[in-house]
Parts: sequence; structure tokens; C-alpha cells
Amino acid sequence: MIPFLDLTRQHAALRAELIDAAGRVLDSARFILGPEGEALEQELAKQVGVAHAVGVASGTDALRLALAAVGVGPGHEVITAAFSFVASGSTIVMAGATPVFVDIDPATYALDAEGVAPAITPRTRAIVPVHLYGHAAPMDRIAELGRAHGVAVIEDAAQAIGATYAGRPVGAWGDAACLSFYPTKNLGGCGDGGMILTDRADVAERVRRLRHHGDGGRYRHLELGYSSRLDELQAALLRVKLRRLEAWTAARRRIAARYREGLAGLSLTLPVEREPARHVYHLYTVRHRQRDALAKALAQLGVGTAVHYPIPVPGQPMFDLPAERQWPEASRASREVLSLPCYAELTDDEVTRVMRSVRAACEGL
Repeated sequence: MIPFLDLTRQHAALRAELIDAAGRVLDSARFILGPEGEALEQELAKQVGVAHAVGVASGTDALRLALAAVGVGPGHEVITAAFSFVASGSTIVMAGATPVFVDIDPATYALDAEGVAPAITPRTRAIVPVHLYGHAAPMDRIAELGRAHGVAVIEDAAQAIGATYAGRPVGAWGDAACLSFYPTKNLGGCGDGGMILTDRADVAERVRRLRHHGDGGRYRHLELGYSSRLDELQAALLRVKLRRLEAWTAARRRIAARYREGLAGLSLTLPVEREPARHVYHLYTVRHRQRDALAKALAQLGVGTAVHYPIPVPGQPMFDLPAERQWPEASRASREVLSLPCYAELTDDEVTRVMRSVRAACEGL
């Protein structure tokens, strides 16, 4: 069996360094808001090219707190993509606002920029583009719309660390950007974690306050906050992994290039890398009209796959909106997408076997 993802391979290669990092934290007895978290914040801010990075407890919290930090609250609307992980929409509700879903570009799965402008109303407070699967949304146009309408832009970069658009890293385009360190991400921890990136000092200051119960220092709580801090153990482990991120990204891109060549001509729609974006292939997601049958055939051939995502966000039971009618591209994608194995530790032989299996499965449908 070729697993869809096997983190044991990654951790086996880094075991000694990860144990050393964990031991460093244990010896320090600093577990919350200590030097490891501060160092990771500085390293990621420098890598992305922003002034501030603030570690939080999860990618979901990053979205929730970033929305609050730019002033999103009850009575406001926030525009986001109709096809993503549910947190892109649910965190808007957590902030007290109303999500306004816009359909996606069917080739890149990113927020359709041409659909954003008509969705802006006097109640719109923010736009949340999602860099889905590792491909950047069209940030030049989205940032332009934000400036023109006085609306904040918060990048959901949970799946796209290391990606760029027009040579500029994702995370450096908006008023804020949100990362997730969920274990399966390109830069994943051994537990939950997240981070908010921003050039705005006011946003960084507010997030630092909100993540720690609204604390203004010396147990003076200036506003209603929350407990959402990236712990020192996760920060130390992530610092070990961050040093490998570019090499891992290059490996993912090599695998994607092999898939692009080896799967050409099949009854599949393959991922695109639309200029000026640089894809980091958090997921290598193909499309097929008989997606479920293809997944079953591949499982029988020993290839693991996954579906990201089987229901559009507005179609989730918590929203229960008529997704098929209002967001047809998101609905079609949810019926057709299938992610193939694509991670740095896959061997050349395994990539070849995946391609042979996909060919055999497609020819059998």
C-alpha cells in the first residue's frame, strides 16, 4: 500500500533533532510564550517578509483572531470562497459576522476575483481569499479591490506556506494572513498550532492581546480575549522543520511535475500552475467525473487517496444553503476532486507506481 500521507517517514529522518528540541523545552521549563515561540515568529516573519508574526493555538484561531483584530463583528459581512475547509466560513460566524460566499475559479480553486466586486456591500468589512491546495489566489486583483473599497484582506494561507504570487510570498499581500501548523500541512507540528502574519502594528498588537485574555500587562484585561497561544514545544519542533521547508517544497514540485507528464492524456483534469503563481502542492488534486469509482479502484490497487472536500462550505449542514444553484463551480468540484499522494518522502518508485495505478484505474472506468 502506498499511503496517502506517511508522517512517520518525515519524523524518522528528523528524530534526533526533534528529540533535542523537545528536550530543550523541557530543560527550560518555559512552556508558554517563551523564547522558542518568539524565535519562530521572527523566523517566519523574515521568511515571508512581514514586520510581525504572532503564534496562536491553531489555524482556526488564527482566522478567528485576525478577523477580530481588523474589526469584524456583528452586523458585518465577510466575503470568502465557497470551496474550502469549513473553517474559512465558520470563523466568520464565530466573529459575529455573516459569510458571503463567492464561487471559485474551476482551474485553480481560488476565489473568483471577478465575483468579489459584485458581492461587496456597505456592510462588507473583510475579504478572505483562500490559497487552496497550495496555489495562490489572484492577490493583485483582490488587494486592489480591498484598497478601493476600504475593506480589509485576510489571506487564508493555511495550505500555502512557501507559495508566491508575482514573486511575492503569500502572507505578505493582505492586512493579515493566517497559517496552520496542523500535522498534515507542508509545515506541520506534532499537534495543533497557527500563526498570524501582518505588516500592521495595530493588528499584531491586538492579536497578541486577544490571544491572552485581552491582557494589557500586569493582569489588566483591556477587552474580552481568548486563550490561544502557540506552546513552546510545538514552536521548537516547527523550528526544526522550518529549515527543511524549501527542500520539501522542491520535492513536492518535482513529484507534481512527474505526475503532470505521466498522467497526461487521461480522462482526468490535472492541477494547473497559473502564472504568476508558484504552487507548493500541499495537495495534488485531480478531477474525474467518476471520482468515487476512481478512488475505489485505486484503493484496490494499493494507492491511498483523499477527498478535499466532499461538500462546498455553504452546503455544509451548519449553513445549509443551496450550493448547487448559487455556487455551481464549487459544487461540481466537491463531486469530482481527488487528492493523490504528494509528499517529500515519496520514493521515485512509489510515484511511478501511483501513475501506473491511476492509468490502469482510468482505463478500467
